Amino acid sequence: MRWANPFHRSSSTANRGVSKWGDRTFFVLTGAAALAVIGILIAYVVAIYYGAKPSIDLFGFRFLTTRVWSEETNTYGVVPFAVGTLVTSAIALLIAVPLSLGAAMFLTQQAPPWLRNPVGQLIELLAAIPSIIYGLWGLVVLVPIMRYDIDPVLFKWLWWTGLVNGGPTTGLDVLTASVILAVMVIPTITAISRDSLAAVPTSQKEAALSIGATHWEVTRHAVLPYARGGIFAGIVLGLGRALGETMAVTLVIGNTNQVPNSLFSPAQTISTLLANQFFEAVNSTEHAALIEAGLVLLVITLLVNVGARVVLLRFERGRGVGQE
Repeated sequence: MRWANPFHRSSSTANRGVSKWGDRTFFVLTGAAALAVIGILIAYVVAIYYGAKPSIDLFGFRFLTTRVWSEETNTYGVVPFAVGTLVTSAIALLIAVPLSLGAAMFLTQQAPPWLRNPVGQLIELLAAIPSIIYGLWGLVVLVPIMRYDIDPVLFKWLWWTGLVNGGPTTGLDVLTASVILAVMVIPTITAISRDSLAAVPTSQKEAALSIGATHWEVTRHAVLPYARGGIFAGIVLGLGRALGETMAVTLVIGNTNQVPNSLFSPAQTISTLLANQFFEAVNSTEHAALIEAGLVLLVITLLVNVGARVVLLRFERGRGVGQE
């Protein structure tokens, strides 16, 4: 008769012990990484808030309603730059979203297989171009085109809308900055939209074709509803880049501290304001006001992302399409 050794541990028991400690270690490391990211965000917001606190205490809510940014009178307001940021980003999306969705649908639904990868890779390469290169291209190539070719045509046909003015244009304006932003966000929206459209199950498309749907009807009723979550996420990411873009916009927007009253008006965004004047601040009050402007940009970005997420959730719950 063999007696069991009470001090002997089977290999399976030892493996379970090692696996248990491995799981705990993995949990601790990944949890620490997640907490570190949250901590960095909190520290970032706190640092900006305390940097902007002198301006917040001095101007209060007036900082969000004042249209003047003047070192001479020591009066600072973020309205012109917030308007410039939102207007240029909105126009950029109006230009970029149709082009991006059209390119994504072509690559996934219509393009022959030998053409999909090369064209898709070329579009994605646009995202790797530094923003300063976009700005130089805009300044050297796009600005003269806008000034002599595009702006006069737009004024001829749109003067009655009030969106354009009749004065001499320099090409350094809101519209040119919006076009640059559109070119910059197209690769992001296109790449994410293409991946979302490509992830639609083949069975769903074949089911629509089997009941006699055309290619357009398949795309409209079977593909786009299923992929809309990813498409919307791509648009939000593109909007995030447009809101925070700095160097390319700085070179082509005209950099004027005024609320734009036309697509042909020079203006500034919050990002370009910080790039142009942060190291040129004449006193501590302006320095704090610039930091507060950065805080406003952060809040705008967060509100846009949270609002977009809420809209997406409500849309998906209402339609019930694409849910697993």
